[in-house]
Amino acid sequence: MTEITLRPFTASDTDWLVRRHGELYAEAEGFDDSFRQLVGEIVADFLVSKRVGREEGWIAWRGKDRLGSIFVVEEDPRTAKLRLVLLEPGARGTGLAQRMLDHAMDFARAAGFDQMRLWTHESHRAAGKLYARNGFRLTHSEAKRSFGADVVAQTWERDL
Repeated sequence: MTEITLRPFTASDTDWLVRRHGELYAEAEGFDDSFRQLVGEIVADFLVSKRVGREEGWIAWRGKDRLGSIFVVEEDPRTAKLRLVLLEPGARGTGLAQRMLDHAMDFARAAGFDQMRLWTHESHRAAGKLYARNGFRLTHSEAKRSFGADVVAQTWERDL
C-alpha cells in the first residue's frame, strides 16, 4: 500500500478542497451551497493573507489521491484556530485524523501559540471524540440554523 503523506496546501488543491467540503457536508448534514461558498472564502483568504510561519494548511495524499485536509490559522497572537478539517470517507478509521491533528498541533506549538480553538457541529460525533481524546474541552454549544440546516454549533479549546 502506498504511504500517506501530508503536503502543504497549494492553490492547485483549492478546487478539490472546496468541492469535497461541499459534497460531503451536503450528503452527511444536508448543508446547502452556502457552506461550499464559505469554504471557498476561507481558502481564498488563506491564499491571500497567509502568515508564513504562523499559518499553514496540509493535504493528506496517498499516491495521486487526496484523502483529507487540515489547517492552522492565527485567531489572535496566542490562539491558533483549527480549520477545514476533512477526511474522505474511505480514510476514516485509519488513524489519519489523529496523525493530521498531531501534525497541526505540533506546528501550532512551534509557531508560538499557547492554545488552539476549533468550531464544529455536535453531529460530527467521531470528530468530537477525537478532540476530547486529545485534551480539547467543549467550551460553547449553541443550537442554530446554519447552511440551510438545524445544527448545534460547538467551540472546542485546549492549551498547547
